[in-house]
Amino acid sequence: MRPCELYLVRHAVAAERGDDWPDDTKRPLTANGVSRFREVVEGLVWFGVGIDEIYSSPLVRARQTADLLSAGLSDHPAVRTFDELAPGHEPTVVLAALAKRVKRRRIALVGHEPDLGEFASALLGAQRALPFRKGGVCRIDVDRLGPAAAGSLIWFFPPKILRKAGR
Repeated sequence: MRPCELYLVRHAVAAERGDDWPDDTKRPLTANGVSRFREVVEGLVWFGVGIDEIYSSPLVRARQTADLLSAGLSDHPAVRTFDELAPGHEPTVVLAALAKRVKRRRIALVGHEPDLGEFASALLGAQRALPFRKGGVCRIDVDRLGPAAAGSLIWFFPPKILRKAGR
């Protein structure tokens, strides 16, 4: 497989855990989360980010974030559910599953903390997880996908920077 650009995206601001959402998998984005993530996507567009496919955790807040990402990009890349992006999957499991499914070169993965940070850390050979804020995005380039994939960090932006860039 040819080199791959991986865009790791933490879901946007979601409703608080609690009695209103006893099933954590169904917690949606807040109106503010939707609005702010649209600005994040405008920042990604300003930076010239192109994405061929988007893979999302099956949790509602991640899927909503992935749909907003697709809607804000000019090519409106397809959004596919990727169960391995749900909380609790080891980086090697995610990488092995990606290697079997991904056929395109520029891929966005929309998921959750602490898993995204640990996934980024595994790709980079870092000792600590990268701390993703809600709506934060990083780009890691890998030569190939698979359990032994190693990557290079190209950039890592908190949502505030992307929102400012998009204005």
